[in-house]
Amino acid sequence: MKILNRYIFGQFAKAFLFTSLAFVFLFILISMVEKLDKFIDKHLSFMEIAHYYVLSIPSTILITSPISALLSSILVAGKLSTSSELPAIRSAGVSMRQLLTPFFAGGVLICGINLVNACWIAPEAFTGMNNFEQHYVNDNAAMPQNNRTLHILEPGNRFVSLQAFDGKRLNVSAVSVEEFRGSHLSMRIDADSMRYDRKTGEWVMQHASTRFFSGDDERLTVAPFKPIKLSLTPHSLEDLNLQPDEMNIFRHYRYLSEKENAGFSGLERAMVKFHTKISLPFASLIIILIGVPLSAKKKRGGLASEISITLFIGFLFIGLQRTIAIAGYQGIMSPMLAAWLPNMLFLCIGYAIYKTAVD
Repeated sequence: MKILNRYIFGQFAKAFLFTSLAFVFLFILISMVEKLDKFIDKHLSFMEIAHYYVLSIPSTILITSPISALLSSILVAGKLSTSSELPAIRSAGVSMRQLLTPFFAGGVLICGINLVNACWIAPEAFTGMNNFEQHYVNDNAAMPQNNRTLHILEPGNRFVSLQAFDGKRLNVSAVSVEEFRGSHLSMRIDADSMRYDRKTGEWVMQHASTRFFSGDDERLTVAPFKPIKLSLTPHSLEDLNLQPDEMNIFRHYRYLSEKENAGFSGLERAMVKFHTKISLPFASLIIILIGVPLSAKKKRGGLASEISITLFIGFLFIGLQRTIAIAGYQGIMSPMLAAWLPNMLFLCIGYAIYKTAVD
């Protein structure tokens, strides 16, 4: 069995590498057809364009891994079946569960690599791609986000407005804090700048003017330095400039925790993205349960039939995953369920096909 397992595992690994590279080149080719004229108009060098497409590889592999794993398992199992190797293996007493072992070993390895990719590598690469597109691809590049005015709701009916956050110096310019009692403004603080003190965990406002409002009365105080406690942190300010796809798993978790604690709503999309970073890598493992039993029997059509089945099931999974994710974005179902439901459905389908092949 060890020799047989190594043989099947080797065939599966080779097929997966080949199909993954084929999908990467296919996606790059499609993207180049769409964007190459913009790159030429921007007078980009070959190395700059190549760097952009290298950054696209992690996310492409993550998306296409389930299809690559399914195609690889179908091709290897189908080859064993058509060459009469599989009937000989089964007649020697090898069960379907034992036959699945080397495929599952490859699936576990793919799942582990994709977890690292989804949680750390792909977000970092996506940030580079996003910056590249903002500078060289988008015709109407928006003003840099760290220079726009931010309006943030703080606990205690406070609104914070700020501009130009400097992450290296932990400094914010043009700050105003408004505090309300019901619908009435009770206090407003305006400052030229605000700096974060790591020791105290507080922000220190420079040249702060504080106005207190009580009925028709207004009282003004001015101070060169005024400490203020906010739930807002430098990390959360940096995260405001990021999309969920740009955050690694720890940063994404911290982003959601801080926003929930601050009372922010409309976090469904970010929560679905968070759970998808964990659920999507497992799809490559689950979908093997469909591919191997499906190809265990000889079928008419040969290679064309195998590829057609793979593309249908693979793109059905991607379409289902995207459709259910939209339901999660809109709050129709819980974000965790929206991320994991496609895996659960295909696991049930795979188990049914497996039981049919065993019986």
